[in-house]
Amino acid sequence: MKKAAAGLEKTFDVTAEQIAEWDEMVVRGDIPGVPVGEVVVGRPLKFGEHLKLVGFKETELKIEQMDERANSLGMRRSDYLRWLVDRDLAAAGVA
Repeated sequence: MKKAAAGLEKTFDVTAEQIAEWDEMVVRGDIPGVPVGEVVVGRPLKFGEHLKLVGFKETELKIEQMDERANSLGMRRSDYLRWLVDRDLAAAGVA
């Protein structure tokens, strides 16, 4: 904790005492500020459309390969898989 606090002190110009005080406040549930609205969990709608989960199981090796390929393209795994599906549907003329 001390190492992390020291990094925060330097990065955000706060003291260890301020960090400890804020930590105690949050643990007590005393969070300053005004609530800004309901907390909504999950990914936001894309283009105003509702989303459904699509999933499948794959071997660990293939998942590692997918992740490596996605990373090489600057993507996350989910974005990479969406990109592949979009390309295939476009090639098939259905999207």
